[in-house]
Amino acid sequence: MRTNYLFTSESVSEGHPDKVSDQISDAIVDLMLAKDPESRVACETMTTTQRVILSGEIRCAPMYDMNNPEWAVNGGWAPGAKDEIEQAVRKTVKDIGYEQTGFHWKTLTFENHLHGQSSEIAQGVDASGNKDEGAGDQGIMFGFACDETPDLMPATLDYSHKILERLAADRKSGAAPFLEPDAKSQLSLRYEDGKPVACTAIVVSTQHAKGYHEGEKEAELKAYVKGVVTDILPDGWVSDATEWHINPTGAFEIGGPDGDAGLTGRKIIVDTYGGAAPHGGGAFSGKDPTKVDRSAAYITRYLAKNIVAAGLARRCTIQLSYAIGVSKPLSLYVDTHGTCADGVTDEALEDAIRGIEKLGGLTPRGIRTHLGLNKPIYRKSAAYGHFGRQADGDDFPWERTDLVDDLKAAIG
Repeated sequence: MRTNYLFTSESVSEGHPDKVSDQISDAIVDLMLAKDPESRVACETMTTTQRVILSGEIRCAPMYDMNNPEWAVNGGWAPGAKDEIEQAVRKTVKDIGYEQTGFHWKTLTFENHLHGQSSEIAQGVDASGNKDEGAGDQGIMFGFACDETPDLMPATLDYSHKILERLAADRKSGAAPFLEPDAKSQLSLRYEDGKPVACTAIVVSTQHAKGYHEGEKEAELKAYVKGVVTDILPDGWVSDATEWHINPTGAFEIGGPDGDAGLTGRKIIVDTYGGAAPHGGGAFSGKDPTKVDRSAAYITRYLAKNIVAAGLARRCTIQLSYAIGVSKPLSLYVDTHGTCADGVTDEALEDAIRGIEKLGGLTPRGIRTHLGLNKPIYRKSAAYGHFGRQADGDDFPWERTDLVDDLKAAIG
């Protein structure tokens, strides 16, 4: 491993058009799971100027059932179900803060093209006879953790998220009334001996109220952003040598879906580890937890985080792989990048994971049961990263560190 280098990660705000789409898709997942914990959802969202379009497949008996003759005249939808979906969409956009001419929660045009889940996909996932519930698709999933921050996340991404979270909080509280919802951040850090020590460059582009791109108003905005960044980064990271780029293109009044179309699943590196770890390629938002793109990515983060939290390694990457319709993972891979504690090996960690019964063999059902994933907990995850968040009650259960003792005991 290189120990002295520069590394960069970016984040985007909840008002970024792709993140608007992710949050809408996960609002639909939450709506369905609240109605039926066994719901199947694959919801894709497109956002553009004054328009939101849903497509995809669902199976949720209280909401949609093609076999219910009373609902057949409504295309399989329960009475009022379509209205509930539209209300969830508009509420999500309103919560983000879009009340602009080009994108307004109240006046946008909404289209719902969701339909029933394919019976051929369902048969691979459903449990039947002696067959356990299978994975919702084939694929590879990665989890990662490191000791760079208290959240056990790459510092470049962790602080990029936190900068945008502060901007959003100040926008909504009225502390920074000149801010609008769309924003991006990018942080370049210098590493020495494998640890982040200084910020070499910071990029923040934020949508703003009219006129905040010139004169005194521009100076006010830039001073505010610099103050936020300096407050959030550890002491000493910002110096006279730090390179600043705040709204480098100039005016940023047209933003969100009015400025650029948004799609679900286009910010998978922002959602995960900022490029500091591999990615299997599958997005999370809009998918119920039978989809291992989501649930297996969560369990691998959980395992990697607990390994680092236990002091068994300072850096850990874990991979799982699955086949559609098959319950057991095809492979498990652990790589601690040469940072294992004395007497610990990657192979021993793999054996330890396989031997912990409460993990349910890392089957889709075992993962969902252990982490409690069949709950409406996903919209909160759809902005500012799925990882490095605070586990709180049912929220972000994959961020718990309650496997530390089991791992230590298994290693011996």
